[in-house]
Amino acid sequence: MERTLTAFAGDLWIATGDEAEVRDALRAMGDDAQAVLLFDDATGRQVDIDLRARSADAPRGRGRPRLGVQPREITLLPRHWDWLASQSGGASATVRRLVEAARKADADKPSPRAAMDAAYHFMTAIAGDRPGYEAAIRALYAKDEQLFNSLSQDWPSGIRDHARALAGPAFG
Repeated sequence: MERTLTAFAGDLWIATGDEAEVRDALRAMGDDAQAVLLFDDATGRQVDIDLRARSADAPRGRGRPRLGVQPREITLLPRHWDWLASQSGGASATVRRLVEAARKADADKPSPRAAMDAAYHFMTAIAGDRPGYEAAIRALYAKDEQLFNSLSQDWPSGIRDHARALAGPAFG
């Protein structure tokens, strides 16, 4: 699943989309893109992306691409190992399939805690000097949506609306 990014230039919302869409929007801004803050919507944390052009004709290296596979140890009961051994493709392939299925099932259900944390990180980076910021953070973690909305009402619309969107699942 592609991550969603949101870009702000000061108080102004610039773009929201996948990395390619946001990269295109920032490239269109030219040198003004240097003053943009970019956020990962899943975490609310600031991120950077490479705005340099990528050539589709760039030569690829030989062999298989690096997939970032990391060997680690997991602890299972004997009955779990027995079941894994009976699955097609072996234990590793079966565990990967189970993990991917669980990730997809959880993708549609944002965690209230993850939403709180994403809103917190975003607000700390871009709204930390806004009136009512600290009280809004307290309202967020107290799950008081009405107070949170009231305290953020006078913030610039792009910042206010994005903070509310990130925090929304926390109030459900």
